[in-house]
Amino acid sequence: MSARLRVAARLAGLTALFLACIVPHLLSKLVLGRSRVPPFFLGAAGWIAGARVRTEGEPARPHSLLLANHLSWLDILILGGATGCAFVSKDALGNGFVHWLADQNGTLYVKRSHRKGAKDQAAAIAAALERTQPVTLFPEGTTGTGDRLLPFRSTLLEAAAVAPRAITVRPVAVDYGAAASEIAWHGEPARDNVLRMLGRRGGLPVTVRLLPPLPRSADRKALARAAHDAIGDALAASSSPRAGL
Repeated sequence: MSARLRVAARLAGLTALFLACIVPHLLSKLVLGRSRVPPFFLGAAGWIAGARVRTEGEPARPHSLLLANHLSWLDILILGGATGCAFVSKDALGNGFVHWLADQNGTLYVKRSHRKGAKDQAAAIAAALERTQPVTLFPEGTTGTGDRLLPFRSTLLEAAAVAPRAITVRPVAVDYGAAASEIAWHGEPARDNVLRMLGRRGGLPVTVRLLPPLPRSADRKALARAAHDAIGDALAASSSPRAGL
């Protein structure tokens, strides 16, 4: 099958998945005020896109802040399906439909360039952690090249210190193994990357490693370093080309 046919087949599968999920999702929100459809949708969408996910570690519990490395838009599908988490995203997410889809999973939006509002953004993340749904933050702030972890930005990690309840902070290593550099979305137009990923031959083995919790600390920079080291060590231990530094 050619890459063009694989793209068409996967787009058709994603469309069928959306149509199958949208009515139950909206009815559940209308009647119950909440929906459990988004994690299923994200996980199934990841499978259609080729991801074959294996999860290691204790499941993410309510009121958890997950700190994960970031390579691709596939991370959203993979982590959302594996952990049921919401995400912290930049506010300029994309077209209206993509933004609407993100809203359905409780996405929080931040302006990373708005440093004066960083405390308010951290407070908003802390408030979101009051809900039972775990929240995932990508401390690199962008997708990397696949061969190394970028430095972790610590500003939004203040959420761990200001959260009113006892939350759990856990590093999460998303490991694409030898395919990391191929999967990385770096310096490529969004449309081209999506078509390249959907046209990829075969399945994509991915391991999501939910690492042990970190001590809750008021020092956000120390927390960022600890998360960076834990994820880097986990990727290095798996012989991934994406080394810790």
